[in-house]
Amino acid sequence: MSSIAVETSHLPVLAGARTARSGSFAARLRARRERMMGIPDAAYEAPIVRLKGVFGTTFVVSDPAAIRRVLVENVANYPKTEMEKRFFVALFGAGLLGADGQVWRTHRRIMAPAFDPRSVAAYGPAIAQSTAALLASWDELADGAAVDMAADMTGLTLQIISRTMFSADSTDIVGLVEATLGGNQKAFSFNLLVLAPLIGPFMFRRKEKQIAAVFRPLDAAIAGLIAKRENESGDGPPDLLGRLVAAKDLDTGSSMTAREVRDEVITIFMAGHETTAVTMDWIWYVLSQHPAEEARLQGELNAVLGGRAPTQDDLVRLPYTRQVVEEAMRLYPAAPGLSARQAQAADSLGGMDIPKGANVVVAPWVLHRHRRLWDNPERFDPDRFSPERSADRPRFAYLPFGAGPRVCIGQVLAMNEAVLILAALAQHYRPRVAPDCRVALQHNITLRPRHGLKMILKRRHCR
Repeated sequence: MSSIAVETSHLPVLAGARTARSGSFAARLRARRERMMGIPDAAYEAPIVRLKGVFGTTFVVSDPAAIRRVLVENVANYPKTEMEKRFFVALFGAGLLGADGQVWRTHRRIMAPAFDPRSVAAYGPAIAQSTAALLASWDELADGAAVDMAADMTGLTLQIISRTMFSADSTDIVGLVEATLGGNQKAFSFNLLVLAPLIGPFMFRRKEKQIAAVFRPLDAAIAGLIAKRENESGDGPPDLLGRLVAAKDLDTGSSMTAREVRDEVITIFMAGHETTAVTMDWIWYVLSQHPAEEARLQGELNAVLGGRAPTQDDLVRLPYTRQVVEEAMRLYPAAPGLSARQAQAADSLGGMDIPKGANVVVAPWVLHRHRRLWDNPERFDPDRFSPERSADRPRFAYLPFGAGPRVCIGQVLAMNEAVLILAALAQHYRPRVAPDCRVALQHNITLRPRHGLKMILKRRHCR
């Protein structure tokens, strides 16, 4: 594949886009794509596209071999940009998303056991209990009732991450998180003026103060929980907070400070519930648009579960359910922009020279629709993730969780959670987009429905 240089004034960032209200599903996807990215259509054909804009040169990389070099083989040459690190520190503190160097490596080692397969399996009951509670609330509604699916999925994943992180203390924390996020979305939004040479630093400092003020009540509650766990001397519940408080780095013997625990708790809490929630939003949306695939999914659920709630042991027996989740994440990756990196030294990617200081972006939104990597890339086709069709796919053609050393630490939990939620709810309901629902894309950090996702709950009978 040959590279291409494109001169454009657009920035390689995502912006909000309104969904086309007419035409085929594929046409609507194309319309979204064209509005979604400030990137020319050539990026969906060429392995690397060079963009020149007001903030310098940026390379959008969609060649799997070049992505491997950026994220794995020469990762030290492509750290996150300073602006991005500062952005994440402002939002989450110096957790895994904002930390770098030895601090990041130490925290990653300490936290890894909490997300290994054995630990994730222990979180299964929390997923089941929270999902059963939502299902019970739906059952109390009349058939054909309307719900805001986006709100319901956010509430569900908040409950799940709270139970896995805080155990018995989860109820109070959920309320605080909802209060923190509910009326403060403006505080968490950044506009491009923060990059401006003169006014940018002033605006960023003001934004940091706004975010700190929003988090104060939640910070106080988390500080109290941390102090309580420290005094329990290992007798507390085996949840994520307890693991963080008690964990020691095997290499250095060091443990985390209260502030470090707080930052990692906030990072996992916010990132952990939001990404799974928006993934579920788009799963329900695409299934409502594809009744044949939905029917096949429900056939598998009938055969394997027969109306009972799924468990961790059922995951291996639900291959098509998992494929539905994977394909929805291809079309609507929770983190569509992934991360901006900056070359510390000149390099070569896919035969294109990358000068020192250039920005390099790997954008799953573009990568997952790349016409040379995917057949009919805008079509919803869960079978593309069957073992047969996945066998020859390049490893770095599909990156819903990133890749390399900074791959999402919670990817196993997120995937298992999405499959179990889908299996539990889709057995009983066939949600349909409400006629008055205006579906639109909004990208801040994650890709969410701008106006929520109003859906009609259609009951079905398991058999």
